[in-house]
Amino acid sequence: MTTLEDAPVQHAAVHRESLPRSILVHVEGGPDAAGRLRLAVDLARRFDATLIGLGAEMIQTLSDPSGMLGGEWVVQLQSLVEDNLRRAEETFRAATAGMDTDWTAIEAFPARAMARHARSADLIVAGGAPLGGEGAYRAAHPAELVMQCARPVLVAPPKPGRFHGRAVIVAWKDTREARRALTDSLPFLKAAEQVVVVECCARDEVVAAGHNTSDVVQQLRRHGVEASGKAIPAAPERVATELQIAAQEIGADLIVAGAYGHTRLGEWAFGGVTYDLLNTPERFILLSH
Repeated sequence: MTTLEDAPVQHAAVHRESLPRSILVHVEGGPDAAGRLRLAVDLARRFDATLIGLGAEMIQTLSDPSGMLGGEWVVQLQSLVEDNLRRAEETFRAATAGMDTDWTAIEAFPARAMARHARSADLIVAGGAPLGGEGAYRAAHPAELVMQCARPVLVAPPKPGRFHGRAVIVAWKDTREARRALTDSLPFLKAAEQVVVVECCARDEVVAAGHNTSDVVQQLRRHGVEASGKAIPAAPERVATELQIAAQEIGADLIVAGAYGHTRLGEWAFGGVTYDLLNTPERFILLSH
């Protein structure tokens, strides 16, 4: 079966109408974001998609109880933001020479800016850092993007190698989020050589979970995806670990999963599996909400 490493014209197993036609990525000039941009460029080339680069950063408000910080400090912060956005554009232009691209730079909170521009994208590339990384003034954390953008989000680990997608784990749970993730991931699943649908469950639910994964496997086969199913007994706090183990067993560098979360006191609160996958990103993760 054709893999994602092949050139776009060789995607015989993947119907072009199912491929993402536009990919959105938040671009920063620093080295920590280089892997994210490299992934976005690679996918845009493989899918023959337009790559939309967004530079977004906000001046960080500072507490000044002493009143010592004056207008000159604000000017310096403004200049720093402008310099960072210029470097982001230079980085994007250098990485995408000869490609079909679109570029926008705005002063705004990155996650909010990405959510607004997601209307133009089929897929969002995010990541490069766990949840405890830079603040919201400079970084678009994948957790916020997944919950706000209503688009599939491909999250890269902090220091990603090259994405291959030859083997994929689909984390199954009989929910709306998992069903949406399954549909959103079809371009990746069709290009993979091995797909395993995994449901982690209580020990007394293994038989039922086996039926669930069998149904999902049959549905994937109707779309031309050769897949197998697996039910794994696991306590809730072990689910993310078991998914990583299953991925290791088949050499998968991609896990597909539904994202579960809600707002609590103005911040996103995530289900255990979603939080664990995002906070300890060992592999590429495709999340849908």
